[in-house]
Amino acid sequence: MPASPSTPAVPSTAGATRDDLRNIAIVAHVDHGKTTLVDAMLWQSGAFRANAQVAERVLDSGDLEREKGITILAKNTAVHRDGLTINIIDTPGHADFGGEVERGLAMADGVLLLVDASEGPLPQTRFVLHKTLQARLPVILVINKVDRADARIAEVVDACYELFLDLDATEEQIEFPIVYACARAGRASVSRPGDGTLPDSPDLAPLFSVIAQSIPPPRYDPAAPLRAQVTNTDASSYLGRIALCRVSSGTISRGQQVALCRRDGSLQRVKISELFLTAALDRVPAESAGPGDIIAVAGIPDIMIGETLADPDDPRPLPLIIVDEPAISMTIGVNTSPMAGRQKGTKITARLVSARLERELVGNVSMRVFPTPRPDTWEVQGRGELALAVLVETMRREGYELTVGRPQVVTREISGAVHEPVERLAIDVAEEFFGAVTQLLATRKGHLDAMTNHGTGWVRLEYVVPARGLIGFRTEFLTATRGTGVAHHVFDGYQPWFGTLRTRPSGSLVADRMGAATPYAMFGLQERGSLFVSPGTEVYEGMIVGENSRPGDMDVNICRERKLSNVRQSTGEELERLVPPRLLSLEQALEFCADDECVEVTPSGIRLRKMVLDARDRERTRARAARASGTARPAQGGGGRARSARPAQGGGGPARSARPAQGGGGRAHTGSPA
Repeated sequence: MPASPSTPAVPSTAGATRDDLRNIAIVAHVDHGKTTLVDAMLWQSGAFRANAQVAERVLDSGDLEREKGITILAKNTAVHRDGLTINIIDTPGHADFGGEVERGLAMADGVLLLVDASEGPLPQTRFVLHKTLQARLPVILVINKVDRADARIAEVVDACYELFLDLDATEEQIEFPIVYACARAGRASVSRPGDGTLPDSPDLAPLFSVIAQSIPPPRYDPAAPLRAQVTNTDASSYLGRIALCRVSSGTISRGQQVALCRRDGSLQRVKISELFLTAALDRVPAESAGPGDIIAVAGIPDIMIGETLADPDDPRPLPLIIVDEPAISMTIGVNTSPMAGRQKGTKITARLVSARLERELVGNVSMRVFPTPRPDTWEVQGRGELALAVLVETMRREGYELTVGRPQVVTREISGAVHEPVERLAIDVAEEFFGAVTQLLATRKGHLDAMTNHGTGWVRLEYVVPARGLIGFRTEFLTATRGTGVAHHVFDGYQPWFGTLRTRPSGSLVADRMGAATPYAMFGLQERGSLFVSPGTEVYEGMIVGENSRPGDMDVNICRERKLSNVRQSTGEELERLVPPRLLSLEQALEFCADDECVEVTPSGIRLRKMVLDARDRERTRARAARASGTARPAQGGGGRARSARPAQGGGGPARSARPAQGGGGRAHTGSPA
């Protein structure tokens, strides 16, 4: 029977099996060793020559993946061991890329769940395991990094059992085999080693043996017609669009005429011009493929994820792949700053930006793009801040100039009440910072759900926090814990609106004219707050050049020069000693943004700016907002005119709009309820 629409499609349980094949997905929390384990499996299966020069984490081939040290896109490879072909799907560990996890599970018959022997199950572990149990896939638990000095293997195994029970696993799902591994050393064992010691086996042979015994082979009905579902897409300059599919039944051949079952229910007759199977890191041409095979096909220029390749005489489409709805949105528009288009070869027109966002939707099923009242601005919705920041950073590296608004939550109206997304937050922090972290989350209306002290001087805190309370949280958290705290969060559903949250307590230092920043002016502004620009940086009116140490914005002249005269001053030979500027990354800039601010993104750099650049227009907007609310707010901050952080409308940056999100629970909106 086909899977229900709420779960990834799995092969039918009736009929024959492919005993020479296993399809597994590797899921885990961020940095628990998924890609490192795949590296070891590739080496020990003979995928590479003994003297081959292969990069570490070879599947993390993207520049951003290597820089951030995380997996962003799900990828598949294949190893051959003792006459058995094992297709491996490496999935992201971050919940913001959950759509990749759900697509990966649609191709698998079983799952390797990796858990760190010291950290234990974390929020993303819960997320990926929840998706696995929903798909009713068997699990092999791999306790990785058992050689860590702070490993606590027995406690972590018990915590995994508790997690299975908490997620309502069935009796069959709880009876999972356990493998103890050190992926970095390429060793695994089914017997529990001592804490901080290596497994007793010299290689991964016990892991391969457990996979062969515990993961069921693909099952299919020999009498069923061809059905192959598209789970991912790729592109080639020679072949065009390539579709990655899992064959559920029947056979498919190169040159064959098949029926493409569209998402809208229509049928289109197409030809398979090229057919590939995966061998290690390469795609190998093949004449045909059968049930259970993971294939790549070319020749269909407009094929989409979730569609089905079927027998033209008996088309039976598989259920569409359903992914979770977006929880965070931001506006993306063309660059409207005075410095737009100064760099040669950049892409700055609305047509180019719109076409790029449409291409993103082809391969990213968890993203949504909606128009706004402004023709040069779009609302983009995704799983989280990181997913949207990765999209913006990718476009920046491709040469686009953008204006990006502050992230907002996507709310829903359920039973007549506004609900907002909440996150389950896990924090590991030293005991001395426990009070600071508790106070920080109290202002963001976080609810402490659990606290564990392992007796090592570190405490694990589990909170349920509104998603908008975590926007801008990481920077303050790292400051409060002096860079030692570790925080991870995952989507945990919708709850009634929590009310007004405290926003950023500090204001911005805003340039009041165009010019170049001078050391003389910056020396005088250092006591007002921290600066974001270096001497000589070009600035313009409305550009944010620093963070005010007090609430409220302050217009400053950062271009002021020392006036020269014929009179020698006693201090004339003194040097201005400047504090190094705080250079913000894209994620930090998005977190810093207030409601009336946005981020200017160009291939050469990232700038913060006000949506309304003109200071007088911002003052009028603030005054109108104060009169409308009936509470006129006095200007704050010394040495200049201070502005309150009130949302500005129109001009100079992307406007926000309330767009409905698709799917369950009622209508969805962005921003706060009226």
